[in-house]
Amino acid sequence: MKFKFFLFYCLTTFSTISFANEKTTIRLGVLAFGTVTWELETLKNQNLLDNTNFKLEIRSVANPQAGKIALQSGAVDMIVSDWVWVSRLRSTGSDFTFYPYSTTSGALVVPKNSDIKSLTDLKGKKLGIAGGELDKNWLLLQALAKQKNRVDLNLSVEKIFAAPPLLSQQIAKNRVDAIITYWHYAAKLEAIGYQQIISGKEILQQLKIKQEVPTLGYVFSQSWANEHKVAINSFLIATQQAKNQLCQSDEVWQKIIPLTKTKDPATQTTLRTRYCEGRIKQWGKKGQQAAATIYTILRKLSNNKLTGNSETLQPGTFWTMD
Repeated sequence: MKFKFFLFYCLTTFSTISFANEKTTIRLGVLAFGTVTWELETLKNQNLLDNTNFKLEIRSVANPQAGKIALQSGAVDMIVSDWVWVSRLRSTGSDFTFYPYSTTSGALVVPKNSDIKSLTDLKGKKLGIAGGELDKNWLLLQALAKQKNRVDLNLSVEKIFAAPPLLSQQIAKNRVDAIITYWHYAAKLEAIGYQQIISGKEILQQLKIKQEVPTLGYVFSQSWANEHKVAINSFLIATQQAKNQLCQSDEVWQKIIPLTKTKDPATQTTLRTRYCEGRIKQWGKKGQQAAATIYTILRKLSNNKLTGNSETLQPGTFWTMD
């Protein structure tokens, strides 16, 4: 009888220990050449994954749309995407939520000796636009031109929609006069002498939106996150630590330079500068209120095509780390 009791005690004790040591698996969908890979590599290089209560499974996705499909199908638990998409899904019954990753966005870029110095100078020019007609930077640029200069850019420029790499080629061959493109492509052009007329952040500032608002963030199911809150928050904190180390330590930065896919020191420096400008320094109710204002602007300019039919930003769009 004593032996049976001892055996039962051992089994239950070992079971409890095994359960306590079980780590939450986070299946993260990642673009092969995205900046998220910089942070993931830093997590490994700096041993920031040691003694955590989660483990990562990295799943490569071909493009942002493939990541969205993977998340919605349950093939991954988390991706990096934007909060407007999250709000749109929540309005249709989904429970995805968003935690800020970066405030860095695109920029309007022109050649070094361009006669384009302001938004009014774009009239009659060929403008390359990354991301299509519903690109957020393009929509916000239109809003600013109307508010500040009373110019309808949608009617006054010759629009050319294309992928960012192609737009970089087009402006290099003088086939377009200016491009509004994603931040890392803009940074690479800036490093070789092209000029930024205005960045996505500056567009918001000139629209009187004082708070910094994230452009991208980690997106995941709220119900899944509620079941694994400690692990999710630990992961989010760890990625912030990785980002800080990349921005504060030259030694840490040097280790991920191969992932930038460039051998030019000037380009590497510009990429690092723009990347670090996107660090989330503050995030709370004021930032979320600013996001709601941006949502209203985007909804109006896209005629609901970007946001869906919801008149306001959906409650629960942003994950609260508590």
